[in-house]
Order: sequence, then C-alpha cells, then structure tokens
Amino acid sequence: MKTSTDELLVFVTVIDSGSITAAAEKLQQTVSGVSRALTRLEKKLDTALIRRTTRRLQLTEEGVLFLGRARTILDAMEEAEQSVARRRERPSGRLRVDAASPFMLHCIAPHMKAFSALYPEIQLELTSNERVVDLLEQTVDIAIRIGVLQDSTLHARSLGSSKRRIVASPGYLAEWGEPDAVEALRAHRLIGFTAPDHLNRWPLRDGERAALKIAPSMTASSGETIRQLALADSGIACLSDFMTLADVRDGRLVRILEDVLVDDRQPISAVFYQSASLAGRVQAFLDFIGERLQL
Repeated sequence: MKTSTDELLVFVTVIDSGSITAAAEKLQQTVSGVSRALTRLEKKLDTALIRRTTRRLQLTEEGVLFLGRARTILDAMEEAEQSVARRRERPSGRLRVDAASPFMLHCIAPHMKAFSALYPEIQLELTSNERVVDLLEQTVDIAIRIGVLQDSTLHARSLGSSKRRIVASPGYLAEWGEPDAVEALRAHRLIGFTAPDHLNRWPLRDGERAALKIAPSMTASSGETIRQLALADSGIACLSDFMTLADVRDGRLVRILEDVLVDDRQPISAVFYQSASLAGRVQAFLDFIGERLQL
C-alpha cells in the first residue's frame, strides 16, 4: 500500500510543530486522527519514524532520511498548485513579518506603501524583535534573520548580505580626532552591543588577527540605538551598510579605518514555514522585497 500525501503532510507537520497536539491544531484535525495517520504511515513503511516519549518526539535514523524526502515531495506539489493558483487568484489574508528593528526601519518599512498598493488584499502585521523568534510560538509567517542560520527545519531564502564598517559622526571626529590605526581606537569612545558578544569583534586587521575584540565605553541591545548614539556624537560604532548608507551619503556619518577593514558580510535571510494557506502571500512578499533590496 502506497503512502498518501496527507500522511506525508501529517508527518512533516508533527516534526515542525514539535508535538502531535500542536500539529493537530495546525492541521485542524483531532489529536487521535493525527496519531492514527502517523501509525498508519509507519505501518506502511514497516519502520519506526519517530520515538515518542512523554516529553518529546525524536526522529529515528530512518525518520531523518524520510523527512528530507517528504519535504521535497510536498514542496514540489505545493509549487505546482501555487503556480496555477497565482494565475487566477490575488494573494490575500493576514501576513505577519518580523525583523530586528534596524532592518525593519531601513529595509522593509520604506517599501510597504508600494507593497500594499500592489497587494491590497494582504493585511500586513509588522513586528520587531532583537532576538531570534520562534515562528510557531509568535505566529510569525516570515522572519528576517541576520547572520548564519542555525535552524535547519525552516525554509529560507537569501536576501543578500551586508558589509560591516566602522563609522563615526563628523562632530565626534572633530572633537576626538580621526583614528589612523587600529591601536588608536584605545583612546576613543567605542559603542558596542550588549549581546551577542561576537558583534563586538570588529572586522579590522589587528596584527595577525582578522578581528579586533573591543572594550566598549557604551553598549546597547539594538543596532538602531547604536546608530542613533553614533549620530549624536557619542562614539565610534561598527554597523552594517544597510543601516548607514544614507547617513554616509548625506554626510551624517563618516567611514573610517577603511584601509584595514576586513570584508565581513552578514548574510540576510527570510525564513518561513511552507504551508498551503500561506504560500501565496508569503511568496508575494518574498518576491517583492527581494527585488527592492539593494544588498
């Protein structure tokens, strides 16, 4: 007896949701119905895919292998259906997008008037979190993540990358002078991040090392706060180009130590769960923002 696509969908949803109960809610099925579908699938395959305990679900070795194949099949079917649906339907419904406040302010918000004009039937909900959010817990459809992705259970689309540079305001440099070498930074006020600590490793050649671990005079949890501090002559900062391009162009910030700068780029990705109810508007947003970002 061959496996059905409904059984594949149940299996993948259980893994993505983390529990049979959460999967049943997401699929709008009963818990017993989802449990029976899993049992039926394992019986057809004559192998255990998931080890069940009272606290968690864990994939067997065969389950890991089957999960990858199941995702491929479901994605192919989803794309085939959506390619037809997009020809006859306009994406609609609620779309929740989350990004750290700097990216939301500089890269998403400026384009949303045009997005709403193009897709008037999509109701946007934009949220900003400085930490990595759980898409299911926060009911987020798309999250923009800056840095190397850790969660392999999510679908992801690269939006490009952004170079980190050392910047300061003309007012600060007029008062403190412009550092002409890495060593000179020790005499300056440096603005860093409260977390994560790796953002306080600046991409500057320091002898044999390709990064400089700074001791900040002042820290903030948000890159946008650090940008505002730099604009207010509070010190020198290391920020991504997507936040500072307009400031540099208009003379509000100055790039410094470019001759010893290491080409350190932060990957920027959109991550999301693939589902039939969301694919149309998720795809619309990803295509739209991907065309407009200059990263």
